[in-house]
Amino acid sequence: MAASPLTRAVLEIDEYASGLGWDQPARLFALVDTAKLRAQEPGLAEQLGLDAADGEDAPAAITPIEQDELPAGVALDEFLATIAWPDPVTGCAMTVERLMLPPSAEGSVPNGLDEARLAEWVAEHPDRQEVRMTVAVLRDGARESALRLREKDSPTEVLTGADLVPGLAEALAATFEA
Repeated sequence: MAASPLTRAVLEIDEYASGLGWDQPARLFALVDTAKLRAQEPGLAEQLGLDAADGEDAPAAITPIEQDELPAGVALDEFLATIAWPDPVTGCAMTVERLMLPPSAEGSVPNGLDEARLAEWVAEHPDRQEVRMTVAVLRDGARESALRLREKDSPTEVLTGADLVPGLAEALAATFEA
């Protein structure tokens, strides 16, 4: 079991996304303090299946709450720039699928490609890998990420770490700046 409540929340979101299968749109989650949610919104806590006995031994538990579907046709960074969270939200998380190349392929990237042509080039590269990234940040600056490769789609093959996807973590953290 993951030691930190944030790591547990990230792995819970990763497991949820895994259950939906691949080729899914990006998903955004609010992260809330479970005990506060139970106390302040008992009806919502009940809808989410958060029994009072759940988490009694983990007072710092974090509950992810999936938000509405992201708007189609809007770039992820543009969408995140429009987000502002109310005070009860202690953090947020996002799961997104992308294609990635191993570091060894960096030297073979053609110069002068615009974003669309670069994406096309990566999609056609023989060493490309599909990855699902789940990134979470808290208001206090804590971060956690989980990466799952499509070719190793197993809960035992999920890589976790605070700085695995720094760009997305920065974008999520910016949603808490006033």
